[in-house]
Amino acid sequence: MRSLALIPSLLMSSAALADIPSVATDITPVHGLVSMVMGDLGTPTLLVEPGASPHGYALRPSQAAALQDADAVFWIGHDLTPWLDSPLDSLARQAVVVELLDAEGVVVHQFREDAVFAPDEHDEHDEHDEHDEHDPDAQDHEDAHDGHAHDGADPHAWLDPENAVVWLAAIAETLSGLDPDNADTYRANAEAAQAEITALNTEIATRLAPVSTRSFVVFHDAFQYFEHRFDLSGAGAISMSDASSPSAARIAEIRDAVAEQDVVCVFSEPQFNPGLVATIAGTGNLTTGVIDPLGTTLEPGAGFYPALLLDIADSVETCLSAQ
Repeated sequence: MRSLALIPSLLMSSAALADIPSVATDITPVHGLVSMVMGDLGTPTLLVEPGASPHGYALRPSQAAALQDADAVFWIGHDLTPWLDSPLDSLARQAVVVELLDAEGVVVHQFREDAVFAPDEHDEHDEHDEHDEHDPDAQDHEDAHDGHAHDGADPHAWLDPENAVVWLAAIAETLSGLDPDNADTYRANAEAAQAEITALNTEIATRLAPVSTRSFVVFHDAFQYFEHRFDLSGAGAISMSDASSPSAARIAEIRDAVAEQDVVCVFSEPQFNPGLVATIAGTGNLTTGVIDPLGTTLEPGAGFYPALLLDIADSVETCLSAQ
């Protein structure tokens, strides 16, 4: 028999839970950060399933319903998921929509269009208020090597942990505005997450410093934020985008870079054909590794983002240390 003394507290607990904002997120890294801030108060909905490309995706009915019911939506922005513009306009009209790439204090880098990266590129840092906004009326730049159009900001900004620290604060403030009764909890959770990620940032920097001058090639250019933050020596990308195949000319450029820049490692990604990576690696008898910007094999949730950083750091350290 339930104690009558417990009934008022149970009713109050149910009322408090009913007031927790319904939250949707685009990709797993953002879902992980929001989960860290929400803690035990609630679980955000993940719109792009692990393993799916964020650049083109069709919402399942349950995800569309979650978007329609959302009080807040956190997404990287149009540069990563342009298809999400329309569902946000039509389904999430009542939601507070936070485009994280536009958050104040975020470091944003521009797309690198060439197959081979300029040697001084990883010394340049583009602050958010300095980057050029994409002009939707302007003609997109056509990459001469692979015919894939790109313009504006590189959206893979979650791979800079300092951006994650900025986003945690923005997430906490947004949720606090929607749910003032739990504002202290959101802010405390965000501060704890910031401390964890800042410590992890320092740990990874220390681990990767001994291999920072060793050059490597990636499958597609998704890792410049990680390169910049940890002063790594990325030499080039086999493909400009995960949505295009590289031309023969681009592959030839990468082969030349392997020799000229003393490349020691080529990284593939789990969802792409490893044949091209094997071809490049065979050029110079290079070590190969696997890195995944979206952490496809990792468990979504509050532990996801630290696990993603460590997973990439482990792979980079292992591959660059092998020769």
